[in-house]
This record gives sequence, structure tokens and C-alpha cells, in this order.
Amino acid sequence: MCWSATADLVAGTAVAAIGAACVARTRRARDLPLAALPLLLGAHQIVESAVWRADGGTGPATVAWAVIALPLLALWVPLGVLCSAPPHARRRLTVPLVAGAATAAALGYCLAARPVTAEIRGHTLGYVLDLPRPELLVAGYLLATVGSLLMSGDPWLRWLGAVVAGGAAVCAALWRLEFISTWCAFAAVCSVVLLGWSGRRPATSPTPPVVP
Repeated sequence: MCWSATADLVAGTAVAAIGAACVARTRRARDLPLAALPLLLGAHQIVESAVWRADGGTGPATVAWAVIALPLLALWVPLGVLCSAPPHARRRLTVPLVAGAATAAALGYCLAARPVTAEIRGHTLGYVLDLPRPELLVAGYLLATVGSLLMSGDPWLRWLGAVVAGGAAVCAALWRLEFISTWCAFAAVCSVVLLGWSGRRPATSPTPPVVP
């Protein structure tokens, strides 16, 4: 949530460009879903620039923003982490994936059945959606997104999980103060981490030595 339509548009374009570089640097097909995450984050911010220009409300841009932020990310992140993980880590990663699928289904149903509204609140945009048992949905969302990164076993992704957790807390605190949000910088940092991650992944696993 940047502080203006122009800021969202510029930041979203920059993050999407980083996402294109992540995809281009990726050497394994199963890393593509996670490498493409900055593309989704960039598109998300570009969509929000349209929400700013519409002065909030309940229009298509607001709905598109909510679909990306809520059900899509809740499923995309744990699925991408699972795809890129080594075989020995996949069993434990089914836990955040199942949590993400259940959370995404519940959030998707809420978006289909209830209106979502965007409100300009000082320097930020606030989104209002009536959610049943929001604490449970937030817990499932965090387990799916932050939890999958922390449980991945990959040092880069664990660091990204720590950045996501800390950034989400800071963004939430600043949003409550109706101050300039850190979301743009936060998304950019996450994208840069994924850019480094995508360039370090080997094309194939090294062949183990043959022991006579």
C-alpha cells in the first residue's frame, strides 16, 4: 500500500521488472512459480494504483486487489515453495500447503459472497471485508505464507520468511497509524531476495559419486 497512485505504479513496474529478471535467471522449471512471485507482487501494486485513481470504492480494481492479496497469495506461496523444495522437505511442507488451500477456499468464498470496499485513509488505502472468524483465517494465512518459507530448509527462503514476517508487522503498525506504508519497499526487498535466490539455484542436482 503505497501513498499515491503514482508511487504504486512506479514501484509496481520496478518490482515486476525484477520479477521478469527472476524468471529469466531461473534454471529449473519447478522453481518458476516462486521465481514469478515478484511479477505477481508488481501487478498487485499496479492494480492498487487503479484503486487510488478510482478513489477506492467497490469497483473491479478493488476486487482484483483483494483476490490477489487474499486467496491467490495464500495458495501461490506455499505451492511455489513446495515445488522448489528438495524431496526430503516436501512432507513437512504439505502442512502449510493444506493450510493455504483451506484459507484460500474460505477467503475466495467470502469475496464471492460479500462485497469488499477500499477506503482512502490519509496516506494509505484500507480494505474492508466482512470475514467470519478472522483470527483463524489470519493464522492460516500466516502459516501458509510465512510458515512455508521458514520451513523450506533453504537459507535464502528462510531469510525471506523472516523479512516477510517482520515487514508484515511493520506495515500493519504503520497502517493503523494511517501513515505512509512500507509496502512498496517491503515488496521490493522481497523481490530482490528472490532475485538472488533464483540466480543461485543449480540447473540440475549434482550427480553423486559412484562408490565401487
